[in-house]
Amino acid sequence: MPKFEEGLRKLEDIVSTLDQGEVALDEALSLFKEGLLLTKELSKALDDIERKVDILVKKDDGSVERKPFLQEEA
Repeated sequence: MPKFEEGLRKLEDIVSTLDQGEVALDEALSLFKEGLLLTKELSKALDDIERKVDILVKKDDGSVERKPFLQEEA
């Protein structure tokens, strides 16, 4: 399984554990910190992926143009 999916699954496990409210405060704080780190890592990974993704846009004349998936508005 790719690293991103592993991180996402771990984050989901952390959230589920914290939602149950059955862990000691020290453990909850530790899990919360781990979740924050995972969130930053996963967000960075998504940003990197978005920069790599291109879409193909069909123009009026029938030709196809390649554009970045996310374009900054000017």
